[in-house]
Amino acid sequence: MSDTLKLTGTLADETRYSIYQYITKENKEVNVQQIAQQFGIHPNVARLHLTKLNEAKLLTSKFVKNEKGGRPARVYVLAEDPIHLSFPKQENHLLLEWLLELVDAMGDAAIDKAKDIAYQNGHKAINHKQVDTLTFEDKLEIMKETAHSIGYIPNVTEKENKKIINFSIFNCPYKDYLNKYPHFICILHESFLKGQFDTLFPENTFVQLESKQNHCINCVYHVEVL
Repeated sequence: MSDTLKLTGTLADETRYSIYQYITKENKEVNVQQIAQQFGIHPNVARLHLTKLNEAKLLTSKFVKNEKGGRPARVYVLAEDPIHLSFPKQENHLLLEWLLELVDAMGDAAIDKAKDIAYQNGHKAINHKQVDTLTFEDKLEIMKETAHSIGYIPNVTEKENKKIINFSIFNCPYKDYLNKYPHFICILHESFLKGQFDTLFPENTFVQLESKQNHCINCVYHVEVL
């Protein structure tokens, strides 16, 4: 069976898709019992879903020592190398790889230009909205919509007449390139996000608190909006 058929067949099951989304968001090792408890299903059913996700290369698994003794326990974690799915099969990821190599080879000037392009694309992703007429809550909903696929969840607080937005990115869309180009992949992604926030909230401070590059679990951002 091709990767395409295996992938689509695996994620066609609603419970299995929910399990995959949960593991993506948590971004940590899980075992059968944890998934069974989380979704209220029998451990044998949880094991079946995890096995299917593992076979489809969406997850990887390994055995770890059981702290209570006995046989080693199998744990599952999000796969490092994603499957590229398209109809018909395309090689866009190769084109991206070539462009990243080009930017890397050309140095700081190319990275600065790429940052500007990423920022402008972040602006364009929001600019079709009539931002001036939107409430803060409306703007926050727009950010949630654009963020859904990469799993960041905004948490809003207030301090000294400012709105504080903190959010974490659980499922980095560029994680398969981070190891090779760590010095500018995050810079470009941050520029894209800042382009979005600057469009919605012209007066803001945008700070990254944590990064996967620094061995953190997630990328965490702190934004103060006037």
